[in-house]
Amino acid sequence: MLASATHTPWSHMPTAPLGIGFIGSGFNTRFHIQGFQAVRDAEVRGIWSPNRKNAASAAELARKLDVGEAKGYATITDMVADPAIDAIWLCGPNHARIENVEEIVRAVESGKGTLKGIASEKPLARNVAEAKKVADLVRRIGVPTGYLENQLFSPQVETGKALIWARGASNTGRPYLARAAEEHSGPHGPWFWRGDLQGGGVLNDMMCHSALVVRHLLTKPGDSYDTVRPVRITGHIASLKWTRPHYAKLLSKTMGKDVDYTKAPSEDFASVMIEFETNDGYTVLGEATTSWSFVGAGLRLSAELLGPEYSMSWNTLDSGLKLFFSREVTGKQGEDLVEKQNAEQGVMPVVAGEAMAYGYEAEDRHFVRVFQGKEAPKLTFDDGVEVVKMLMTAYQSAETGKTLEFPPKGLDKFVPKVAKGEWKP
Repeated sequence: MLASATHTPWSHMPTAPLGIGFIGSGFNTRFHIQGFQAVRDAEVRGIWSPNRKNAASAAELARKLDVGEAKGYATITDMVADPAIDAIWLCGPNHARIENVEEIVRAVESGKGTLKGIASEKPLARNVAEAKKVADLVRRIGVPTGYLENQLFSPQVETGKALIWARGASNTGRPYLARAAEEHSGPHGPWFWRGDLQGGGVLNDMMCHSALVVRHLLTKPGDSYDTVRPVRITGHIASLKWTRPHYAKLLSKTMGKDVDYTKAPSEDFASVMIEFETNDGYTVLGEATTSWSFVGAGLRLSAELLGPEYSMSWNTLDSGLKLFFSREVTGKQGEDLVEKQNAEQGVMPVVAGEAMAYGYEAEDRHFVRVFQGKEAPKLTFDDGVEVVKMLMTAYQSAETGKTLEFPPKGLDKFVPKVAKGEWKP
């Protein structure tokens, strides 16, 4: 005889698909659209972008992949007002984040529409003041939030962390050192390269991933991040490649005259050391590096976790699939083998299913379930604010050449010199 089970409402009643609307239509949005192929109970129904042609193209991709009958909207307000849209994914550029959130909030407060959730890509904002404003705006309308950090949801990171803690840490003690890195040859769009628009260089653009990954790995599964508290941060930034005259000229030619690294450079390399104190009395360390000056097959994500009698390692270019093309094989440049692909000949690793490998599928699945009331959020806008605090402390440390207690004084008003056009490498 079967034991009786307690059924939650969604276990015996069909769940209406969550209608997703995207703000932004570029590279990041398209990765999410691919990720939604592996997400149940959700449909991509809308795209808004200031570039209507790009919005139409992204909507067409969603329809082609059969993840929803997406359409373009003339305004953010129109998209929020449509009853078909239940949640918003913020994937627009950093410099438009507050403007976009303000329009969402106005639409909800004026009664034009309702939302079940708002998820934001990384970083939440360009500095602490802006990040707090974004969080406060959404808190005002009482809509649940999600902070989109795909690398935490990578299957290798999730599985590796779970096994390390279950088998290694439970027997010999907690891990004491985590490392993470994201490296590639540079961003796709011009605004990423401009400190005034993006909020900095590679540290602001990509250290948001790596700084959170090391904290995540050092945190016991099921515990809050408050149990591994940052107490001291050392940051370093440099321009290793893109301010060299040849490459500065090449960058300007590729990205446009508004990107001039002879006059207004951003850092293309950053390293951060974060010292954490744990709730059980240990000091543990996180090392993170990010680079726009990495030359290899393409994007490389990596992480390590080390403890008294164990270790784990992850490298996306150790993909398990490699192809070889001789010099007789020629073709146009592309990214069909790996993101940020740098070559089309020789021995090339292939990352099959990048949306899965980089964590987009699991991330999108999680936040759909969060906004449907099925799971507690693993990351909210408050976590996004905390990440920005760590990034700004790292910039402040790099500018002063000192290790800083976290959080340092004046952090809420701090804007990096890179973002102000005042940095001289």
